[in-house]
Amino acid sequence: MIEVKVPELAESITEGTIVKWLVDVGNKVNQGDDIAEIETDKVNIQISAEHAGVLKKIEKNVDDTVEVGEVIALLDENGAEEPSGNAAPAQPEAKPEAAVSAPAPVKKEQQAPQPAAAAGGNVAIASPAARKLAREKGIDLSAVHTADPLGRLRAEDVAKQAAAPAPKPAPAEDPTKPVERIKMTRRRQTIAGRLVAVQHEAAMLTTFNEVDLTNVMAIRKRRKEAFIKAHDVKLGFMSFFTRAVVGALKSFPLLNAEISGTDILVKKFYDIGIAVATDQGLVVPVVRDADRLTFAEIEHEIKDLAVRARTNKLTLSDLQGGTFTITNGGTFGSLLSTPIINAPQVGILGMHGIKKRPVAVSTPDGDKVEIRPMMYIALSYDHRIVDGSEAVRFLVKVKTLLEDPETLLLEG
Repeated sequence: MIEVKVPELAESITEGTIVKWLVDVGNKVNQGDDIAEIETDKVNIQISAEHAGVLKKIEKNVDDTVEVGEVIALLDENGAEEPSGNAAPAQPEAKPEAAVSAPAPVKKEQQAPQPAAAAGGNVAIASPAARKLAREKGIDLSAVHTADPLGRLRAEDVAKQAAAPAPKPAPAEDPTKPVERIKMTRRRQTIAGRLVAVQHEAAMLTTFNEVDLTNVMAIRKRRKEAFIKAHDVKLGFMSFFTRAVVGALKSFPLLNAEISGTDILVKKFYDIGIAVATDQGLVVPVVRDADRLTFAEIEHEIKDLAVRARTNKLTLSDLQGGTFTITNGGTFGSLLSTPIINAPQVGILGMHGIKKRPVAVSTPDGDKVEIRPMMYIALSYDHRIVDGSEAVRFLVKVKTLLEDPETLLLEG
């Protein structure tokens, strides 16, 4: 028999949860075939067979937690495949239940304390001191436990009952108010833990501004058809925002850094994380070397990462090493929010919905009010290394670049 073990997953990942078996017991697998899917803290990983053979036994069930190096199945390299009608998913062998034996008789001196009323009907046998103390404490003598084999209550029994914490009754279930208990996935637990940890560890603040996207929308409208024809991808907003963020990071490098002990690590490269919502939770794949990419290359990369995120095809390397993150709550209708930093990064830009609003505009003929497509943007940052003035100027830089998008072509 050949043991199928959980392989090395990543430097920081030591365990996962089995979410799906891809083959049944009795099925033949070839070397390299995927036989199981494991959910880790970051991505789902397929476990492949290192040898050809027939799956003879499944050692771990769906929802079981498994560690690196643990055996999850057995392959018979000389076995014959069973007919598909006979092959059925096999679960780990159930352990035989221990025979139920009658409880051993309990000696009198070993009897557990019992309510006093049990020994003598409904009337508790109690000493005068016990009755006096019960009246003072408002205790029902029939509920007091005693170790006396005849059920006689002493003052110390009442005192012990008075000192015991009152058990909280379980809330009664109301059939008219149904509740469903859902187990959190491993990834959701990780997301929850990381978000809480960031708020405890970082001195996180958020600053806001608004952007007039008139010129960006005009370029998109003017270049829409030609861009798709030339690059086979739509010219979206994300490429503009990614280029604007890179330009601002070059002007304010501490927002492209992280804290390491008592040191600040300033990154001289621009790997921008793009938050993507999936059915399993939020993931942040990374657009590598965004400063070197054209608008079309950024759009292609974001599209590819989003598709793979929503189909569980991301690899661990897709999620590691980002230097700054962009999240777009506007796709879900958000008008304003305070995004949470994606640790160990120290900054995250939040995009929001584009709304037409009346805006005061300066013209050669004086100020006038025009309806413009406006977006609120938010920058959450770690105040431990980023000062407020720097954060505000970073956001103003992003705003300036987006309101004059032709300057993005000059940001090298």
